[in-house]
Amino acid sequence: MVEDDCVSNIIPLPNVHSKTMIKVIEYWKKHSEESVSKDMLIDFDKAFVNVHHSILYDLILAANFLNDKEILDMMCQEVADRVKGKTPEEIRKEFDIKNDFTPEEDEKIRKENAWGF
Repeated sequence: MVEDDCVSNIIPLPNVHSKTMIKVIEYWKKHSEESVSKDMLIDFDKAFVNVHHSILYDLILAANFLNDKEILDMMCQEVADRVKGKTPEEIRKEFDIKNDFTPEEDEKIRKENAWGF
């Protein structure tokens, strides 16, 4: 990927936005520091996942593209924690999801999946 006459230190990551990559690098730096205690990392990770759902989504995509299982697992766990115990309406509100079902379709789905409601 790097040629002998390459004068740039830029590595193209077309699937990762620069703001998202900055967050990922911030995570990598913190987790690579030798002087950071386990408690400090726990606090850092809690703050790291405490972001708007759109940033959370971008971090999931970036972690998947970069094959970073640690960040991917942490972000997916955060999504699971955010939906756990919530109604479909609460989940839609949390993630700004528009309900595009008609009332009839919604009722049919609720009847077919009564166990979930």
